[in-house]
Order: sequence, then C-alpha cells, then structure tokens
Amino acid sequence: MKALFGELPEFFKNEEELRTIWSRPDTRRKLLQGLTEQGFGKDQLAEMQKICNAEKSDLFDVLAHVAYALPPLTREERAAKARVIITRNFSSKLQVFLGFVLSHYEAIVIEELDQAKLTPLLKLRYHDSIPDAVIDLEQSPGEIGHVFAGFQKYLYQQTAAA
Repeated sequence: MKALFGELPEFFKNEEELRTIWSRPDTRRKLLQGLTEQGFGKDQLAEMQKICNAEKSDLFDVLAHVAYALPPLTREERAAKARVIITRNFSSKLQVFLGFVLSHYEAIVIEELDQAKLTPLLKLRYHDSIPDAVIDLEQSPGEIGHVFAGFQKYLYQQTAAA
C-alpha cells in the first residue's frame, strides 16, 4: 500500500483528475494499464481492496481512499446515486438498459464498465441480437456506445445524488 501511495501522483494530480480519468472507459483502461506496468495489476489491486476493507467498492474508491483518504462507497451506493441522475437524463428505454448495466456493475465489478463489455451486455440483454437492441433503444450502435461511455460519469461525480 505504501508503494502504491508513492506512485499515485504519477498517474493523476488530484481527486478531480482521478474522477475525470475514471469516468471514461478509455482513460480508465489507460490508468489501469499504467498501474499494471508499475507492478499494481489486478491481483495487487484486489489485495489493496481487502486491506482497505473495500471488496464491495469500485477500484476508484480504493485509489481515492489511498490517495486522498476518501471513505469508500460500495458499488451499490454508487449505482443508486447514478440511477437517480439517469432517470432525469435518459429515455425510459435507455434507463432500463443502463439499469441492467448497473446491476452487472454492482455484481461483477469494474470490468463490466469497459467499452469492450458493451456488445456482450447488449447481447445478454437482447437475447443475442444487436439489431433488437438498436430497435428497442432507438439509437444507432455508435450512439449506444456513446451513451454507455457517457453515463459512467454519473457513477463518479462528487455530488452524484445532487
């Protein structure tokens, strides 16, 4: 944990930058790759979750706890706050799909929010049919990808419940 604490300033300069990086699948993946290159891969981060008593929390919370002494939220708490905002910002059909994504995030952890998981999640939700997803969500595949990446900022907003 002490080693990670010393390395974190190389990856982000403050809490706001960490939130910004973690809110997007592409920049989050780059951060995780950088941490892995520095010797903090999945196993080490999972051990850090245990040390921080944050196994039910997002890795964001572990990093924020180590770097800024922020109390970790559980994935369920993060998802609940995001759902409030999602109901105000998305159509009912997108709300249902994003709720489905959040339920997987709560159960299966951060990998479910990686952009590479979008197609498998759509297939799971729409019985292996991307065309059905496009029809139901009334969005093009590109727009669905944008929504999937974009909604994630609501999970990491400092005032997600506001």
